[in-house]
This record gives sequence, C-alpha cells and structure tokens, in this order.
Amino acid sequence: MTELALMDNLWVMICAVLVLFMQGGFILLEAGSTRMKNAGHIAGKTIFTIGIASLVYWAVGWGFAYGEGNAFIGLSDFFFGDFTTADEGLVGSVDFFFQLMFAAIALTIAFGGFAERAKLSAYIVFAVLFSAFVYPIVAHWIWGDGWLADLGKQDFAGSTVVHLTGAMAALAATILLKPRLGKYNKDGSANDLAGHNQVYTALGVLILWVGWFGFNAGSTLEVADAFFGYVALNTQLAAAAGAVAALFIAWAMTGKSDVPTMLNGALAGLVAITASCAFVAPWAAVVIGIVGGLIVFFSMKFFDKARIDDPIFALSVHGVAGVWGTISTGFFATPELAAMNGGSAGLLYGGGFGQLGVQVLSVVACGAFAFIASYILLLVTKAVCGGLRVTEEEEIVGLDLSEHGSYGYPESMPGNEKTGA
Repeated sequence: MTELALMDNLWVMICAVLVLFMQGGFILLEAGSTRMKNAGHIAGKTIFTIGIASLVYWAVGWGFAYGEGNAFIGLSDFFFGDFTTADEGLVGSVDFFFQLMFAAIALTIAFGGFAERAKLSAYIVFAVLFSAFVYPIVAHWIWGDGWLADLGKQDFAGSTVVHLTGAMAALAATILLKPRLGKYNKDGSANDLAGHNQVYTALGVLILWVGWFGFNAGSTLEVADAFFGYVALNTQLAAAAGAVAALFIAWAMTGKSDVPTMLNGALAGLVAITASCAFVAPWAAVVIGIVGGLIVFFSMKFFDKARIDDPIFALSVHGVAGVWGTISTGFFATPELAAMNGGSAGLLYGGGFGQLGVQVLSVVACGAFAFIASYILLLVTKAVCGGLRVTEEEEIVGLDLSEHGSYGYPESMPGNEKTGA
C-alpha cells in the first residue's frame, strides 16, 4: 500500500470513529430534551440499537446498499468479510466501517419519533427492519449504483440519505404512536413537556457538531490536496449561521432568546450543509445555514400546531432542514466544485433547472419511500410486539422503571433514598 493510500485509510477510519462518537451527542441531546424518568432508557436503548444496526448492516444492509444488483437494490456482498488490502483507495473493511456509522446515525434519528412512549421490544424489531430494508435502499439509490445516482443526484454526506430518511421514519412512528400523555389539551392547545436538562442538550449538540467534521469532511474519503479542510470550513460556517439565525428569530418572534431553538438551529445548519458542503462557496454555506436556522423555528411551531408530538424535533432538524439542504445544492453548486466532485452546477451559476430538478425529485422519491416503507414496517412491528406503545400506567411511571426496572437517576426519584428502598 502506498503512503498516500495508507493516509487515506487512516483518515477515513478516524472520521468513522468521530461519527460513532456522535451517538454520545444523541444520547445527551435526547435525554436532556425529555424528562428525567426516561433518561436511563434513552441512553441504554441507543447503545443497544447501535449493536443491532451493526449486526444487521453487516449481514444484509451493506449488500443491499452497495452490492451488485439493479437500479433499485444491491444483491451481493452479504455477511461482509473482505480482509484484502489495496495499493490505492480505501480497503473494503475501512469503507464498510465508515458507511456503517452512517446507517447507525439514520436509525438513531428515526428513533426520535419513539421518544418517551414506545416499547423496548418495538425499538428492537424496528431496528432490524429499518437497518435491513429502509436505509440501505435509499443509500443504494444515491450512493450505490442506483437510479438517482445515474441521474446525477448530489448528496455529498447525507442530507437525504441519512437525515431525511431517518426523519421520515420518525414521522411514521410519531403518527402511529400518537402524542405523549398530557402533550395536548382537548381544545388543541399544546403543553410544554420540557426536557429535564438543557446542559445535557447543549453538550449533546456540541458533541454532534464536533462529530460532524467526521461526517462531512470524512466524506472526502481522501487526504490528497486536503480538500477536507474546505468541507470543514463550509460545515462550520453553516452551523454557526444556523445557531445565530435561530436565536434571533426566536427572540424576535417570542421576546425570549430560547436556548433549545438556538441549539436546534445549529443542528439544522449542520444538516442543511451536509448535502452541499463540497459543492458550494463559503458565502452560500452561510446562507444555507441561515435559512436552516430560520425554517427550523417555524417548522417546530408547525408540527406542534398539527398535533404531531416530536419530543426532540427530529422532523424539523433532520427532515425539513434535510429537504432544504438537498434542494439548496441545486441552487448554489459552483461549476468548479461540481466538476471536482462529479456533479453539475446549480441554477444560480448558469446550470439551469436540470440539477435542481434532480435534487427535488430525490427529496420526493426518497422521502416518500422512507415514510411508506417505515409505516408498513412499523405495522409489522406492532403486530409482532402486540402494540408499539407502553401502557398509560407505564408511561406515567416512566420507561426507566417500567421497561428496565431501575431509574437513570435513582437518588433523585421519590422513594429511592440512599438505602435503595
């Protein structure tokens, strides 16, 4: 193996670990955004479902996504075990490990729609089904040899493949599970079931922000010419712009500089730039981040009024911002960067409506597939598990106790003094 190929593989492996570390950010974000009585459950099920995703993706997910097949699905390379090395490019095992981390992130996003009310058994069954039959197919369409790849779809690091796919699964789950107890009143008004720890939420966002450099910059898949630095620059600018825009729009609209909205704005900026980070100029990255931060505020309000209970705002942060990020590439991709990364220029750079049309088509096709497939698989999960949702009594008590028999914060719960009684 050449020295350059060795560096490429080392770089991608480090970035894969950064993406895995993002799961720690999701644990803190989701636990902090929900109530204390469910914190241990949220942390534990995240680790457990990463394990399920890893095994399923190894067995069949990679084959469906990247195996030789047809325009719809891959049909080879199941039970991955390539141990060979190569003089150039990534070795198979490094490539597999990097792509596995993306599949696990998509699953974690999907589980945002389950928060505080789903059975652990439903998590387990759906983790298997989503990791086998939803995420890999979308990945094949865009990053494999699928029909959207043939059309020239541009999604550098996964605004559609990872974020929109996960969000559409979360939407299906949220609809089927229905709102949490006490979230909405009979007159349709919403109650604020506030998360128990904003510090956890902020730290979770920061960890995700750091991990995103593995997500985006790592998707260069090489160290040659250090182009990953440019991708990182655009990623940082969009995240910063999203955080600032969300803070100011919340302040202007409500009179208060709401912290959770600001944090979601940073994430929306990151999600939005994920598709376009290698295709756009820095000024465009700022614009993409600003729009992401603004739309996440209004999207959160919209879903609340529609009585769609989304405790960690996965639909707004990953879904709506993922749609914007995907479409924005069709506007802002520069000819030079598009040529460098195998794409086409956007509308604002004389590229016409061709690339923009492909981007819009991909959003519609992948979003519809992920939602419909997830909805059907959730109905299968419901049948297998005897329902998706815990009982009313179990939800009131909290999933820590009802599903696991212990509290995440045992000394903070009534009746759990130092004696353990």
